[in-house]
Amino acid sequence: MTPKQPGSRSARTSPRVGPLVTDRHGVPVPDRVLDVDALLDDRERGIIVCCGSGGVGKTTTSAALALRAAERGRKVVVLTIDPARRLAQSMGIESLDNTPRPVPGVGRDGGSLDAMMLDMKRTFDEVVQSQASPEKAAQILANPFYVAVSSSFAGTQEYMAMEKLGQLDAEARRTGSHDLIVVDTPPSRSALDFLDAPERLSSFLDGRFMKLLLAPAKGPARLMTAGFGMVTNAVTKIIGAQVLQDMKAFVAAFDTLFGGFRARAQRTFELLQDRRTAFVVVAVPEPDALREAAYFVERLRAEDMPLAGLVVNRASTLPEGNLSANAARAAVERLRTSGEDHDLAAGLLRLHADRLMLVEREQRLTGRFATSHPDVATAVLPALSTDVHDLDGLRRIGELLADQGVAERDATA
Repeated sequence: MTPKQPGSRSARTSPRVGPLVTDRHGVPVPDRVLDVDALLDDRERGIIVCCGSGGVGKTTTSAALALRAAERGRKVVVLTIDPARRLAQSMGIESLDNTPRPVPGVGRDGGSLDAMMLDMKRTFDEVVQSQASPEKAAQILANPFYVAVSSSFAGTQEYMAMEKLGQLDAEARRTGSHDLIVVDTPPSRSALDFLDAPERLSSFLDGRFMKLLLAPAKGPARLMTAGFGMVTNAVTKIIGAQVLQDMKAFVAAFDTLFGGFRARAQRTFELLQDRRTAFVVVAVPEPDALREAAYFVERLRAEDMPLAGLVVNRASTLPEGNLSANAARAAVERLRTSGEDHDLAAGLLRLHADRLMLVEREQRLTGRFATSHPDVATAVLPALSTDVHDLDGLRRIGELLADQGVAERDATA
C-alpha cells in the first residue's frame, strides 16, 4: 500500500550534499530538513502525534510544538500521557487532568493553548457511560473486574489515549474550540504499542475466552457442557471463584458494548490515517532509539499514516575551534611527556577530543537512519545544559526545532 506523503508545506525538504554542515549552534544539519514552522502553520493539519520509544523527550517536544503553534496563531490543545507531570510544571499550571485547562499568558493573533493529562480510568468510564444506559453503566462501573481492566490492563492506557484523541477531535470539529491537537503518546516499552492498542483491546473483549464466559448467559442451560465446566473449574482454581464470577458479570453486562468498541477502534485507526493527521517521530542519537524510530517509520508507511518527519533530540554540539580530535590527543601526549604539570590543559584537550568523537558517533548513527530512509525530513535539537521547567524553556526548544527549517527557507529563497 502506498503511504500518504506529507504535504509540501508540512515537510519542505531539499537534498544537501558535501561536507558536514552545522547550524549556528554547532548542531550538524541533516540532509533533509523538517520545516517545523511550516508544519505548525499548515491549517490543513488538525492533529500532530509525537511518538517514539520511552525516554526520548516526547513530552517536551509535544509541549514545545504546541506552545510555538499557539504563539503563531493556532488554537491548540496538548494531550500528554506523562506520569512525571513535567508538562504541568513547565506550563505553570498547578495540575492537569482529563479536561483541557488554559495555559495563562500564551497565544497571540487569536492563538491559545490548553493542556490536559490523560486520566485513563476516567476516559474508560466516559466511554461506558456514553454507550450504555445509566443502569447498565452503573453495573459495569461497579464491577471489580472492570475496575481492574480499566486501570491496569496492558494496552488500556494506549487505547484510551487514542479514545481521548477521538473525543477531542470530534469536539473541535463540532465547536471550533481548537484547530490543532498535539498528542504526546504513552511512555510504552515499544513505540508501536499505541498503534496496536485499539486492536489489542478489541480482540481481548471479543476473544474466545470472553465468549466462553458469555455463552451460558446467552443460551440455554445445555450449553453448560462438561467441557465448559472443566474449564471454569480449572480457572476457578487459578484465580478464585469470586474473580471468575466478577468476570462473568462483567462480560454479560459489557456484551452490548463489544460492537461499539470494535467500531471505535476502527474509527481511531482511520483518524490516524487521515490527511489532517501528521506524525512526528522523536528519537535520541542512540542505536536503540533510532532503531525504534526506523521501525515506526516503516510501520506508519505500511499502515498508510502520514509522516511529517523525525526529531532527533538531545544531539551533541561541536566544540568551539578547529582543533581535530587527533590533534587534541597528540597535544595531550606532548604535555604528558613534557615533564611539567599541565593536568588542566590536558583534561580540557581530552574533553575536546571526546566531544568531537561523540558528535562523529551520533552523525554515523543518524547517517545510517538517513541512508535507510532518505525521504524522512529531520530536525536536530541540541542537548541543553539544564532541564526544561518553564514556558521560556519550552519556547527555546521550539525556536531550536524551527531554526534549521528557517535557515533552509532563507537559503533557498
